[in-house]
Amino acid sequence: MLEIVKRRYWYFGLSLLIIIPGIIALLVWRLPLAIDFTGGSLLEVRFTQLAQPLDSAVIREIYARHNQPDVTIQISGGDVAVIRSKALTEADQAAILTDLQTRFGPLTRETAETVGPSVGAEVAERAALAVGLAALGILGYITYAFRRVEHALRYGVAAIVAMLHDVLVVIGSAAIFGRLFGWQVDSLFLTALLTVVGFSVHDTIVVFDRIRENLLLYRRLDYEAVVNHSIIQTLDRSLNTQLTVMFTLLSLALFGGETIRHFVVTLLIGVFSGTYSSIFNAAQLLVVWENREWTTWFRGRKPQKPATV
Repeated sequence: MLEIVKRRYWYFGLSLLIIIPGIIALLVWRLPLAIDFTGGSLLEVRFTQLAQPLDSAVIREIYARHNQPDVTIQISGGDVAVIRSKALTEADQAAILTDLQTRFGPLTRETAETVGPSVGAEVAERAALAVGLAALGILGYITYAFRRVEHALRYGVAAIVAMLHDVLVVIGSAAIFGRLFGWQVDSLFLTALLTVVGFSVHDTIVVFDRIRENLLLYRRLDYEAVVNHSIIQTLDRSLNTQLTVMFTLLSLALFGGETIRHFVVTLLIGVFSGTYSSIFNAAQLLVVWENREWTTWFRGRKPQKPATV
């Protein structure tokens, strides 16, 4: 039998290797918030007949002439420009469109949105509140659902820790991609993040539920062996389910178009992280807690018995 639980500290170490670069990126570069959270204007234009290739420097120069020196520009497909800036008035927007058309040729305005700073701040606060309430709700539900198991609160806490692992992976990757590719965090990112939370907790509960059943069936086995056996029993189901979702998301990321690519890539990273944390982190935390292993971290570890059933 595979001894998955025995190597739990290797899994924890791998998680840290993935999370720490993201945390450093967050501290150094910050999260690249879009106008949904900071306020500002978004203008997406498609050029029907280009007089010259689109050039970010030229677009930036046009905006600077209209007192908008700080802009984020993303060019897609060679003929579409997505430009984020501080809030624009209707007059400024019309003047900028005229200048763009004069420089690059006829265009069509695909999207034009303006969000005030106060609205953006309110959205950011509600986003943080939504994630916090989701975490509290999950903790309460799992603790109640496992109330017949000894130390039911541990299952809720372990699920929340695994969920926070996935949240940190997703947010850290957003900070890195924002720096490397100019991606920004918008309301769709929040939707993806909450979806990842749901996937992560759902898969964790499946593993925990099997642990609960096996604790009644294998009363003479130690806790670590029961957890190991439960993970192996649910491994095929977890991998098959998540791989189906991941293949679908990969297809959307490759062929779904630019408008949903950030959203899909965020989901793809989150689902992969959620699968990993459910199998290799959440259940392992239960074993660490049951054995109170933090009391021996600095005194050497006792030899472990093989986890057999």
